[in-house]
Amino acid sequence: MKKVTPLLLVISVIIILVACDATKKMTAAVEVKRPNIVIIMTDDHAKNAMSLYNNALIQTPNMDRIGKEGITFKNAFVTNSICGPSRSVILTGKYSHINGFRDNGDRFDGSQWTFPKELQKHGYYTAMVGKWHLSTAPTGFDYWNILIDQGQYYNPDFVEMGDTARREGYSTNLITDIAMQTLDQRPKDKPFMMLLYHKAPHRNWMPDTTHLHLYNDKDLPIPFTFYDNYDNRKAAAAQDMEIKDMFLSSDMKLYLPEGAKDTGSGGSGPNSRYNPQRDWESLYGRMNPAQKKAWDDYYKPISDAFYRNNPQGKELEEWMYQRYIKDYLRCIAAVDDNVGRFLDYLERTGELDNTLIIYTSDQGFYLGEHGWYDKRFMYEESFSTPMVMRYPKKIKAGIINNNLVLNLDLASTILDIAGVPVPADVQGESLVPLFNKKNSKDWRKSIYYHYYEYPHGWHSVKRHLGVRTDRYKLIHFYHDINEWELYDLHKDPHEMNNIYNDPVNKEIITNLKQQLKDLVEKYKDTESVSLIK
Repeated sequence: MKKVTPLLLVISVIIILVACDATKKMTAAVEVKRPNIVIIMTDDHAKNAMSLYNNALIQTPNMDRIGKEGITFKNAFVTNSICGPSRSVILTGKYSHINGFRDNGDRFDGSQWTFPKELQKHGYYTAMVGKWHLSTAPTGFDYWNILIDQGQYYNPDFVEMGDTARREGYSTNLITDIAMQTLDQRPKDKPFMMLLYHKAPHRNWMPDTTHLHLYNDKDLPIPFTFYDNYDNRKAAAAQDMEIKDMFLSSDMKLYLPEGAKDTGSGGSGPNSRYNPQRDWESLYGRMNPAQKKAWDDYYKPISDAFYRNNPQGKELEEWMYQRYIKDYLRCIAAVDDNVGRFLDYLERTGELDNTLIIYTSDQGFYLGEHGWYDKRFMYEESFSTPMVMRYPKKIKAGIINNNLVLNLDLASTILDIAGVPVPADVQGESLVPLFNKKNSKDWRKSIYYHYYEYPHGWHSVKRHLGVRTDRYKLIHFYHDINEWELYDLHKDPHEMNNIYNDPVNKEIITNLKQQLKDLVEKYKDTESVSLIK
């Protein structure tokens, strides 16, 4: 047996200590390299206004880049197509009836579990910047800086950790600026999770002065369903969100003659005390002299021409559509520019490829389809939402997935990527198994939707719930109405022909109602069981 000298013993101890120290440093390095997570979310961004989904209206190269270098979900949907409820579903991974935020009249219970709280507990630096819109202060964030309620496009007020201040500039640019400044100042020994939530392109669609002249050289195509008469669809006929009824002042940006009253109803519904002119004067009044000059130089000639030409009937409706759609798209153009700025920032700071980047919207939106703007209905344009993700460590470039996915799934997906266990009561599914697949046979075959905001909300859209499969959609409108609608999405993708009352579909309806009942039970929406008969 070889004798160990004191010198060899000392050397061995030193080697062991050095190795242990190196191991600790390597472990720490691995810990720091946990993936960052960013959700960039817009408000009311329709899939048809993102060129990765449809290039007929706008080019969005920076948003598209996320999908082209990662995954595009072709069939992403929301559980409740309205702002606050959708945001609550994303935070909690639970349906509206579970998280308690059914409509925009509710207040978010910040004491409940959310995925930012879980990430924070597991060592993530968490931040929320931009549009919160949940009535209570954010919880689960190391830093937050949010707009008040809907916020303003120009020179908006922000609440930073409880302190309110007005910032000079355009909201989309400012939100991106704050997001980058926040990450610059974050603790560098932690991975970060950021919610970067834009106000745009929410009503009343005020573009940045740098984008006012986009689309001046052309008119945009009018949707196939623009002159829908809502035949055999009573709930669709009862709504109050047609473009022809928008406000001439705040929506159309017209300078009303002195003493004139706005002729639009604008979807105000029971909010009849809403004063569009007063609202518009407040928004316009926030602008500084340079912003007002750019605004007046562009919109005043349009307003003068309108009153000079005095369009009526069909000419007026189509004029209003062009005014609406161009301003809406100009707001998205600013978002796309800022998505590019933020991607460049991540690349410049060396964090791009170590960050799961999600781009989505809180719901879809009507771009003149059925003659509408806004959202709420379970019809495809507002039920669906853009959803793209980039994370090269897990997602190959250029994947297009066709499975039925939901905003409900984001919380589980984020925790899965972060290596954090998903609580058993979270109702969404992790999308990670779909990351490199076009279609998974093991995935859900149907999805559940429930909208509640009637009669106290805007736009008079009846309460309804429903089920969607790959081919069919069954909807039940209830409360002060009892109407069922059935659509074959393969034969009728525009949902113009309600085939519920056709006897040939009896077996299909029976099957879909059973699927709807199964989903109601799965998601513990017990109060809705009686609505399915």
